[in-house]
Amino acid sequence: MDTIFIHDLKTEAIIGIFDWERQVKQTVSVDIEMGFDIRKAAASDAIDDTLNYKRVAKRVLAFIESSQFQLVERLAECIAMLVLDEFAVQRVKLTLSKPGAVRSSRNVGIAIERNRDDLARWKAAAPGA
Repeated sequence: MDTIFIHDLKTEAIIGIFDWERQVKQTVSVDIEMGFDIRKAAASDAIDDTLNYKRVAKRVLAFIESSQFQLVERLAECIAMLVLDEFAVQRVKLTLSKPGAVRSSRNVGIAIERNRDDLARWKAAAPGA
């Protein structure tokens, strides 16, 4: 499986458990690696035959900017499921960072890997499913 990636996608969001974090947007940085077979695009040289990473980036940024999660774990999981659900990828590896969240640390965050089977379980566990 080939990998298409987006590194250091940055935006601002409401994220955190403390009262002050619910009032002030903080920087969030995301790295996304997506499993996608590029052979058709490599042969055709056509954008319609590949994963349009600009569309992925715009969608992820819009989602993060409109979110208000408490935990980075929840935000990361939701982004991974969004990418799997809305784009034709087989797997996603996502690293979500919250720079400056811990004093004396440059960065903290979480890294997860999810696939289409995880998406099916996520959907099955959703309320009303």
